[in-house]
Amino acid sequence: MSRTLNRLFAESVEKFADRVLLWEKKGAEYEGITYARMREQAHRFSAGLMRLGVRKGDRVALISEGRAEWVSSELGILLAGAVNVPISVRVDELAELKFRLAHSGCRLAVVSRSQLAKVRQIKNDLPELEKTIALDPPEEMQKDELTGDDVRRLGAEFLAGGEREFTDRWQSVGEGDYATISYTSGTTAEPKGIILTHRNYTANIEQANSLIPCPPRYVTLLILPWDHAFAHTCGIYAMMKNGAALAAVQQGKTNLETLKNIPQNIREVRPTILLSAPALARNFRKNIEKGVQEKGARVEALFRKALGLAYDYNGEGWNRGRGLRKLKKPLVLLYDKLIFSRIRRNFGGRLEYFVGGAALLDIELQRFFYAIGIPMFQGYGLTEAAPVISANSARHHKLGSSGRLVAGLDLRICDAQGKPLPPGRQGEIVIRGENVMAGYWKNEKATREALRDGWLYTGDIGYLDRDGFLFVLGRNKSLLIANDGEKYSPEGIEETICSRSPYIEQLMLYNNQSPWTAALLVPNKEAVLRRLHEQGLSCADRRGQEAALALLQAEINAFREDGAFAGLFPSRWLPAAVAVLGEGFTEQNRFLNSTMKMVRGRIEEFYRSRLDYLFTAEGKPIVNPQNLTIVSRWE
Repeated sequence: MSRTLNRLFAESVEKFADRVLLWEKKGAEYEGITYARMREQAHRFSAGLMRLGVRKGDRVALISEGRAEWVSSELGILLAGAVNVPISVRVDELAELKFRLAHSGCRLAVVSRSQLAKVRQIKNDLPELEKTIALDPPEEMQKDELTGDDVRRLGAEFLAGGEREFTDRWQSVGEGDYATISYTSGTTAEPKGIILTHRNYTANIEQANSLIPCPPRYVTLLILPWDHAFAHTCGIYAMMKNGAALAAVQQGKTNLETLKNIPQNIREVRPTILLSAPALARNFRKNIEKGVQEKGARVEALFRKALGLAYDYNGEGWNRGRGLRKLKKPLVLLYDKLIFSRIRRNFGGRLEYFVGGAALLDIELQRFFYAIGIPMFQGYGLTEAAPVISANSARHHKLGSSGRLVAGLDLRICDAQGKPLPPGRQGEIVIRGENVMAGYWKNEKATREALRDGWLYTGDIGYLDRDGFLFVLGRNKSLLIANDGEKYSPEGIEETICSRSPYIEQLMLYNNQSPWTAALLVPNKEAVLRRLHEQGLSCADRRGQEAALALLQAEINAFREDGAFAGLFPSRWLPAAVAVLGEGFTEQNRFLNSTMKMVRGRIEEFYRSRLDYLFTAEGKPIVNPQNLTIVSRWE
C-alpha cells in the first residue's frame, strides 16, 4: 500500500503510464502530459535539487499559479525528501510573504513569473534563502537565481551517474516524514504553519475515496488555487491515485484574465467533476441566471417554474421523488430536457456533480444546482485534517448538511468542557484519525491547544443528526454573542442573505454582547441603481438615496416574521442596524484571505467607528447620515 506520496506516485505511474495525468493549455488547444512524462519531469527536477544540495527535511517554497510545473515541482521536492511550503500567489503583502519564508526556514523558493518580483524585494532579509528557481526565465537573471530548465539539466546530469543514490533517497522517505507546511490564511491571528506528513495525505486520500469514488475516466478542471488543501489533496493526489486526470485553467496576463478563461476552459476540458467553493458557486449561478434573463421574460418565467418544480421534487436529496413527489417526475424530466440540459452544455455536457468545500454553502445554492442536474455535494474539512472530514455523495446526501464522515475517522461533538454530546446537540467538532496533522511548525502552544490526547479540536461548531450527517454551523471564534450570553454562528445567515438577494454582495454580522445585532453590508451598486432608474429615481437626491436604503432594508426584512423567508433564522440574530459600505471585502484590501473568507478581526478593527455608530439612536435606522453620505456617492 502506498503510505507515502512518493510511493503513491510511483505506483500510479506503473499502473497508468500512458494515460494523461494533466491537461494544460499554453497555445490554441489543451495538450496532455502522461503519468510517465510527469515522472520524467519530476525525477529530473528532484535530482537537480539534490545536485544543489537539498537534503531530507529541508524546506522549499513553491509559489506559482496552477500549471504542470506546479505538480512536477512539488513531486520533485518530495522525492528529494524535502518539505514543500506551498504559498498562495494571492499573498501580496510582502511582510506576510516574508513571514512564511522566514518562519519555515526555506532554503529555496520555486516561483512563477508573476511571483519572482515579490521574492526579489524581500530576499535580502532572508539569510536562509539561498536560491530562487524561476519557472519562467526572466529577462535578466540575478546571481542567486536559476531557471527550472537549469535545475532539470542539473538533474539529468545527476541521474546519469547517480540514479541509485536518487532512488535510495526517494524510497527512504517514510510515512511519518513531513510532506508540507501549509500556512493558515490568518482570519483570526498570525498564520500558523500546519505540518502534514506523507501518511496524513495518503490516509486522507483513502478516506475521501471511501465516500466519493474516483474512476480513471474522471477529469477535473482545477479551478481552486492549487496550494489550497481541498484542491491539493482532492484535485491532484486523489486524481493521481486513481489514474484520473486534472486540467489547469489557461493562464492570462492578469488574475482577472485567468478568471475569464474559466467558462471557455470548462467547455474545452468537459470535466466530469469540479471542486468548488461558495464564491465560485455563486458566480456560476449568477452567470446562469443572467443568461436566462437575456433570453427574455417568457423564458425566465419558464425557468423559474421549472426550478420551483425541481426544488419540490428533489426535497433534501435523500427523499427525492418519494411519496406524492413521484407524480411530478414526468414533468420534471420534460423541463430538464427543454431547459436544464441546455445549461449543462455550458459545463461541457458530462459534468456529473460538484464537490463543494472551503466554507459553508447555503442550502439554497445546493438546491439550485441539484435542480439543474449538476448536484453540488457539500463537504467539510480543514487543512489540519489534510483536509477531508465529511462529504455528501451521490449515494448518500442530505442537502444542508456536510455529509457523512469518511472511513477511519473518529468524531465527537463536545461541550465547552470537552465532554461528548449526544446526536442533535451542538458543540465543538473534535476528530481523531491518521489524517490529523503532526502539529504547527515552531508553535508548541498552538499545537497543545489544538491537539489533546490525540484529538484535534477544530474550533468549528456543529452537530450530528440521527442519520449520521454532520451539520457545520461556523467558527467558534466568529460567533455572535448577545448581551445575555447566548451565542449563534453568523456564517449561515450571511451566506443565505447574500445568495438570495440580488442587491447584497457581502454581509458581515457583528454582535459582541450588544443589545442587538449589527451588519456591515456591501451592496451590488449596479443592481440597486438599475432598480432605482426603473422607478425614475437617482441617488443624486435625498428621495433616491432613501429609496436605495429602503430597498436594502427590505432584502433583510424578507427574513423576518411575515417575510418571504421567515423562520429560516431566529430574528434576534438578523441585523437591526446596518452600515452600508462604499468598498467591498477583497484580497487586495486584506479583508478576504486567500480562500475568500472574511478576515473578521481586521474588518472589525477597520470599521470600528461605524460599528460603534450602529449602536446609537441615530445610527440604528438604515436611513442615517452616514449611510446617506455613502449612497450619495454612487451616481
